[in-house]
Amino acid sequence: MSVISVGQAVVLGAVEGVTEFLPVSSTGHLKIAEGLMGIPVDDRAVVGFSAVVQVGAIAAVLVYFFRDIVRIVSAWGRGLRHPEERHRHDYRFAWWVICATVPIVAVGLAAAPLIQGPLASLWVVAGSLIVGSGVMWAADQMGRHKRGEEDTSFTDAMLVGSSQILALLFPGFSRSGATMSTALILDLDRVAATRLSFFLGIPALTGAGLYELKDALGTGVGAAPLAAGTVVSFVVAYASIAWLLRFVAKHSFNAFVIYRVVVGVLLFGLLGAGVLHG
Repeated sequence: MSVISVGQAVVLGAVEGVTEFLPVSSTGHLKIAEGLMGIPVDDRAVVGFSAVVQVGAIAAVLVYFFRDIVRIVSAWGRGLRHPEERHRHDYRFAWWVICATVPIVAVGLAAAPLIQGPLASLWVVAGSLIVGSGVMWAADQMGRHKRGEEDTSFTDAMLVGSSQILALLFPGFSRSGATMSTALILDLDRVAATRLSFFLGIPALTGAGLYELKDALGTGVGAAPLAAGTVVSFVVAYASIAWLLRFVAKHSFNAFVIYRVVVGVLLFGLLGAGVLHG
C-alpha cells in the first residue's frame, strides 16, 4: 500500500505548486501539510515524493521562461563553438548558473543523512520560517534595488546560488527566500532578484527530483500518486510564477515576511500542543 494516496498527492502537489517559488518555503509547507494529514514527514519515501513533485514546478519554470532559456542555452552553445561570442552576457550567464549549482550539489550529497534525518523536523521548519523572515525583511530594507538583470555578475550568481544551501539544510528557510534575500543585499531590484532565483533553481531542483526518484518509486509511493502530485504541481506553479513576477514589480516582500512569522508561530503552537509531531 502506498504511503501517500492519490488524494493526498493532489493536495501536496497544489501546496508545492503554490509555495515553490514564493519566498515562504515549499519544503516547510509540504511538511506541515504532511503532518496534518498524518503522513510521516521523515519517511524516506515521503522525502523522495517531495523532491519528485518539485519537478512539476520546475517544468512550469521551463515552460514559462522557455524563450529566455532557449536564448541563454543557444548563446552558450555558440560561445563554446565560436570564441568571439563569449563576451555576450547570455553565454557568461549560462556558465554562472552551472558554477553556482556546484556548492548546493556538493553540500546536498555530503549532508544527505542530516537533511533526510534530524533536519527534516517540523521544529526546524518552524524556527527556520521565523529566522528566515528576519533575514528577508533586513535584505529588503538594506537593498537599494538599483541593479537589473543585465547588471548581474559571476560573484552575484555564486553568492545567490550558494545561499540555496541555507534552505537545503534548514527546511523552512526557503530556497527562493534565501536567494532573493541575497540578491537584494547585492542591490538587485526585486524583479531581477526573483528571475535570478528562478534560473538558479532549475538545475538544483531538477537534479534533486531525479536523484530522489528511485527512492520515491521504490519505498512506498506508487506511480499514480507521483503522477498526480507532479501534474498538479506544474499547473499551480505556472500560475504562481506569473502572479509573483507581477507582484514583486510593485510591492515589497513585507507580506511574505508577516505570513512566514504567523505560520512559524502557529506551527510552534501546534507542535507544543501535540497536534503535530515533529
